[in-house]
Amino acid sequence: MAQSTGAAVARGGFRNPWLQLIAGIICMVMIANLQYGWTLFVNPIDARFHWGRPTIQVAFSIFVLTETWLVPIEGWFVDKFGPKIVVLIGGILVGIAWVLNSVADSLGILYLGAAIGGIGAGAIYGTCVGNALKWFPDRRGLAAGLTAAGFGAGSALTIIPIQEMIASKGYQAAFFNFGIGQAVVVIIVSFVLAAPYAGEVKAMAGRVVQTTRDYAPVEMLGSPVFWVLYVMFVLVGAGGLMATAQLAPIAKDFKIDTVPVSLIGITLPALTFALSIDRILNGITRPFFGWVSDHIGRENTMLIAFGIEAVGIWMLGMLGHDPVMFVILSGMVFFAWGEIYSLFPSTCTDAFGTKYATTNAGLLYTAKGTASLLVPFGNVLAAATGSWRSVFLVAAVMNALAALAAPFVLRPLRAAHSAKAARVGADSAATAAE
Repeated sequence: MAQSTGAAVARGGFRNPWLQLIAGIICMVMIANLQYGWTLFVNPIDARFHWGRPTIQVAFSIFVLTETWLVPIEGWFVDKFGPKIVVLIGGILVGIAWVLNSVADSLGILYLGAAIGGIGAGAIYGTCVGNALKWFPDRRGLAAGLTAAGFGAGSALTIIPIQEMIASKGYQAAFFNFGIGQAVVVIIVSFVLAAPYAGEVKAMAGRVVQTTRDYAPVEMLGSPVFWVLYVMFVLVGAGGLMATAQLAPIAKDFKIDTVPVSLIGITLPALTFALSIDRILNGITRPFFGWVSDHIGRENTMLIAFGIEAVGIWMLGMLGHDPVMFVILSGMVFFAWGEIYSLFPSTCTDAFGTKYATTNAGLLYTAKGTASLLVPFGNVLAAATGSWRSVFLVAAVMNALAALAAPFVLRPLRAAHSAKAARVGADSAATAAE
């Protein structure tokens, strides 16, 4: 009787997988502007203080580094204390970060705000993705994709309001007002979050090979599968992060940022149009390719998506001086890039199990921080060559390498990894039977 009563309680209230997924998505939407809205503030900050765009963009790298490299630690807190308290604290930190940005009159304060914002955003991001991976073992790619979509597309609705507030009241007001608003929503929603109990959700037979055992983080770090995934994540992540941080400066250098563009019955300045479409497509791609990977396999999906990204980045460098092509191709770039945030965590959990999914996926997510170190070099390379074309070419080659690595390096390594796990499991069962 006690067991059935416990099961009923577990299925009731907030302990519903879809409610947990929705709560995670809302939190992700609220922190999206910390990364994807940043590009709107770079030029106004430079216009006020004349610190130089490469120096200002160091703040973006600091944000991404603290957002990613601390996720494994935050994942440990999630495993020990649950998702609620970690996201609650994260919400407080992201609010403090943008309030600091609103009053920053030195690079030190700007960098401090970036660090605090990264810690808060990473706590929220890692927790919500990890929770989705645990609640949906049979739809892991889709669930991680939908959650990550909140982060990728969450800023789409606020691009124009932020631009308008920057223009009418200054970038400081935009930092302050949106920072407080976003933090309040995260804090409220955090009280809904909960992790599944052991055995509360079970995977059904699917098309994706999943491990039969759970690997502790130390075990995972000793596997070549993890390090191949890590290098691939860096290769693909760097190009997308460069586009995310530099899109407004690139459009300005191309002298097309304010040129009106008419598409699908809508007319907007090229940069505004590109940012809005990019955010939407960057969100759609995550559940889309996550769903595709649930059906055709992770490596096949990586080959397709990363290949499209390589072509899109190269074409943006070649044809991006045309405002219409800038809008279309930047959308293509973001559509083929955002899926890394569903493909890599789902592949990681497939290979290394669900028990330590939050911490393990967090360790892999630090690759995004490593990739962010390359973002300021985009400005340096563009300045040295006098053109953004060289930057796009390097990013395209990196994506092409990752695309080819998926079927020719990752797939055979994962097959050997699965076979080894099966042998160990069989040996353990035989020993126990003796």
